Amino acid sequence: MKIAILDDYFDTVRTLPCFGKLAGHDVTIWNDHVHQTAVLAQRLQDTEVLVLIRERTKIQAPLLDRLPALRLISQRIVYPHIDIEACNRSGVVVSSSQHAGTPSYAAAELTWALALAAARQLPQQMAALKAGRWQTGVGTTLRGKTLGIFGYGRIGAVVAGYGRAFGMRVLVWSGAESLQRARRGGHATAAAKPALFADSDVLSLHLRLYPATRGIVTSHDLACMKPTAILVNTSRAGLVEGGALERALRVGRPGMAAVDVYDNEPVTDANDPLLSLENLICTPHIGYVTREEYELQFSEIFDQILAYGSGAPINVVNPEVLG
Repeated sequence: MKIAILDDYFDTVRTLPCFGKLAGHDVTIWNDHVHQTAVLAQRLQDTEVLVLIRERTKIQAPLLDRLPALRLISQRIVYPHIDIEACNRSGVVVSSSQHAGTPSYAAAELTWALALAAARQLPQQMAALKAGRWQTGVGTTLRGKTLGIFGYGRIGAVVAGYGRAFGMRVLVWSGAESLQRARRGGHATAAAKPALFADSDVLSLHLRLYPATRGIVTSHDLACMKPTAILVNTSRAGLVEGGALERALRVGRPGMAAVDVYDNEPVTDANDPLLSLENLICTPHIGYVTREEYELQFSEIFDQILAYGSGAPINVVNPEVLG
């Protein structure tokens, strides 16, 4: 099969042990990012299997209509960037493991790193030191504070454990089943969503982005937060109402935020208004970008390709196309 892998920025995939699963196939790897339909159509004109790295590239009808050879899209995690109806019309199978029971320790670790960095103002202190200034502010101790977890799933549960290890009180708000699991884990649960925002000293978002969760964090929610609070988002930018975070940080509720995700990625404009805020710590969507996480993800992605090639596709999100 002719396989194309998009957006492998650091040419990492071919160095993974699991890459050997594709031996014997014609594999092309693209290391840059392009979004223009015409360019992608030219690159992928003979591609039969397309491998996506998360949501780095949108696959919509205008592109699919120009890829007559494409038969399979293989990826891992949710797929808001893929036009499933257009895939159905084009006869393209979409395989995407949802890995609900597999914690992402890489994302959880980055979440905790951002919380610590925000609490102790690490980027600001480092920048000041390199500029010849000594101690530019006073940080915050996390022990004894309240860690809010919005979404107690495979990542939120791990972050809650980190908070407990640091001596924080963990407060959870999530769906009914997740709240029951949080209680069984010994964590407190909020009476309602407003209470979570009002009571948290550090509030971390761990929801998947669906139509029902898009904009679930509103300007009113953020306005309920303490002026000393920290909001951490390593999940998806779309969970927060458009423009709400920038407005909230400018008025100081919450007092600081640490984010790894953005409405339009990649962010390459150094003059982006959000990046200019001194009370924002930001990283370029690296929550899952570790060699260990890549090996885990691409092993599943390649298994999906092999299963399709054997005539028994797995993790199919549009089974109607198989008919």
